[in-house]
Amino acid sequence: MDMDNSLALADKVKTVPSVPGVYLFKASDGQVLYVGKAVVLKNRVRSYFQTADKLAPKVRAMMRHVADVEYIVTSTEVEALILEATLVKQMKPHYNIRLKDDKAYPYLRLTWNEEFPRLLIARKSAQDGSRYFGPYPRAQAVRDTIRLLRKIFPIRNCTNQKFQNAARPCLEYHIGHCQAPCQKLVSESDYRQMMHQVEQFLEGRADDVEKDLMDRMRQAAEELQFEKAAELRNQIQAIRAVREPQRVMRGTERELDAIAWAVSRDEAHVQIFRVRKGSLTGREGFTLTGVEGSSSASIAQAFVTQYYRDAQEIPPEILIQALPEDLDSTMVWLRSLRQTRVALKMPQRGDNLKLLQLVQKNAEMARDESMRRTQSEADRIEAGLLGLQHALGLATRPRRIECYDISNTQGTESVASMVVFTDGRPDKSQYRRFKIRTVQGPNDFESMAEVITRRFKHREVAQVNPALKRFALKPDLVVIDGGRGQLGYAARAMQEAGVADIPVFGLAKQHEWLFEPDSPNPIVLDRDSEALKLLQQVRDEAHRFAITFHRQLRTRRNLKSVLDDVPGIGPKRKKVLLRSYPDLAAIAKASVEDLRNLPGMSTTAAESVHRYLTQSTVKGDEA
Repeated sequence: MDMDNSLALADKVKTVPSVPGVYLFKASDGQVLYVGKAVVLKNRVRSYFQTADKLAPKVRAMMRHVADVEYIVTSTEVEALILEATLVKQMKPHYNIRLKDDKAYPYLRLTWNEEFPRLLIARKSAQDGSRYFGPYPRAQAVRDTIRLLRKIFPIRNCTNQKFQNAARPCLEYHIGHCQAPCQKLVSESDYRQMMHQVEQFLEGRADDVEKDLMDRMRQAAEELQFEKAAELRNQIQAIRAVREPQRVMRGTERELDAIAWAVSRDEAHVQIFRVRKGSLTGREGFTLTGVEGSSSASIAQAFVTQYYRDAQEIPPEILIQALPEDLDSTMVWLRSLRQTRVALKMPQRGDNLKLLQLVQKNAEMARDESMRRTQSEADRIEAGLLGLQHALGLATRPRRIECYDISNTQGTESVASMVVFTDGRPDKSQYRRFKIRTVQGPNDFESMAEVITRRFKHREVAQVNPALKRFALKPDLVVIDGGRGQLGYAARAMQEAGVADIPVFGLAKQHEWLFEPDSPNPIVLDRDSEALKLLQQVRDEAHRFAITFHRQLRTRRNLKSVLDDVPGIGPKRKKVLLRSYPDLAAIAKASVEDLRNLPGMSTTAAESVHRYLTQSTVKGDEA
């Protein structure tokens, strides 16, 4: 930080008010480095501007990059707590403790907004009439839950389109996994009663479900409906088989979450045990990053605020390894979310402490397993890079590998991908995609030459144009997805661009052989070698990236052509629709009200789009 900026920042700090709020430390380029909250903003912000030896190492490192500070005033400390959690999730500041990839955590969705509800995986919760459970750290955990529930309850799992067009009961009905609501073999009221039991089960109220099933089984037996009674008996047995191993607090009706963690350098591996009606109904694992040098109270604060901010259920009791640093504000906030009391406790003795110790043991096991995986992956990558260096005769290990691939359909919508692996790992911020401009028809050779020429032309311009700075980096190895043909054109383009000194090889998929320019003999790597596995990973990623881009363009082209035929939709409205929806299916699902609210759309135009696409979908289904 230069002297002028330092003086300006010092002056700004003096003006920070003595009220509750949130503060943001920013770098010189405007990037948010840290988001914090305070009861008294002035005191908290000033505490960072002490002599370096009085600051914690992590804070000292951050302050070297701080060029600006902004603040947002709130009415109360609780509001500051909520705002901090929201901003951390949105901005993901480097120096904050944050849930790792929390945007990807899936939910289990119970679709009450449908006549015959289903269980689905959802990437985010919404106010759409469905009930959401989660978040879960892995999609597999949601799939396992759905699979378990479908063993107990005959829940339909077909799409709405298949449901509406079904002409007869499917195989799921014949093997007892569905009641065929598509053929009205079960009434809507009976089906929804079953789904209420599914909901109770997910809430941890399996005792209530079992009692209800017992009552219905006895009633069915009294009415001599023995087949129905047998089905209900089987459901009861399945529930008992699932629940018995889950008893962790026998003889109680306790409902609580137990949270503990184990730290490994900059990560905290958090485990949550969900106990409902005395039974363990779920166990989840999460990872917090940015914890190095942080206290247990800070870790507790970060996890509780970020996790429960989006959680669909907050129990009346939370057992935790350490109490959050802002305990009072956190308690008020949790109570406001639950709309009733919440007890946040750090147990010292008894069954609560034993349960928390069990959770912590699981957290330590998760940490150790993660460290083993990380070390194993690091060893694998190191072996792959060293193997490539020796096999290809490179001067050093290839730290930056670039791979290129071409994708088109009979020459239309030709595109190319450039993927980058840095130190053996995908570096997605460096990926680039190209539309082929100069080549007509399906000519992968000329297309590859164009892309390579443009890539290294950008490298020259990047020296003076900051917008292209990522192209300024020089690769240690270039890989071409293809055989001698694509490689030859790529090598010639690199020579003309003045970068003939960069090693370039082609990887042909048929035999997984490597080809070198001007060499008649292929380089054959061991099929089980880490070097070949790394190259295959790079090549497959380039292929995936190119195919994805090509499909996007093709979908967009098809969407444009269909919208051209809709009455009342001109170029401007077509542009709005293309920006607002990814494909035709999404537009067809939109309501007239949704379409009408788009910029420049009238009610008449919205009805026209909806009517045209709905009729087209029906015709397509009939065909």
